[in-house]
Amino acid sequence: MRLAFPTLIVAGLLLSGCSSGEPSTFKAAPTAKCLGGKGYRVTTDDAQVGVVAANAPNGGLLAREPGNALTIAFGADSDDAIKIAGAFKKFAPKKLRPHIADVLRTQKNAVLLWTVTPPQEEQDKVFACLKG
Repeated sequence: MRLAFPTLIVAGLLLSGCSSGEPSTFKAAPTAKCLGGKGYRVTTDDAQVGVVAANAPNGGLLAREPGNALTIAFGADSDDAIKIAGAFKKFAPKKLRPHIADVLRTQKNAVLLWTVTPPQEEQDKVFACLKG
């Protein structure tokens, strides 16, 4: 019995040390700060991010760069992200609906919606900025 407790502690420490360091959920404020540092004009003001993102449990943001805008809504978890993606699809402007699959992405609890299909480099830059 004496050996079991230290073994559990060591196993727990090893498992915690093996995590990728990536948060379990992403949030608006730290992501906005990162995107701002990458040259985006970013706001987390509910009046500007749109109704879906403004009502997301972990906040929302609107990030602009020349030629494109990105709205990110941060759900409570990945199940919530599925619901948020559905809301984005439901309330998308008619002009956006035909190519919504090209501009909508989900990463864990974050749902990203661009106005124009982003190049892969832009997607990578944004995904790297998702923070908890």
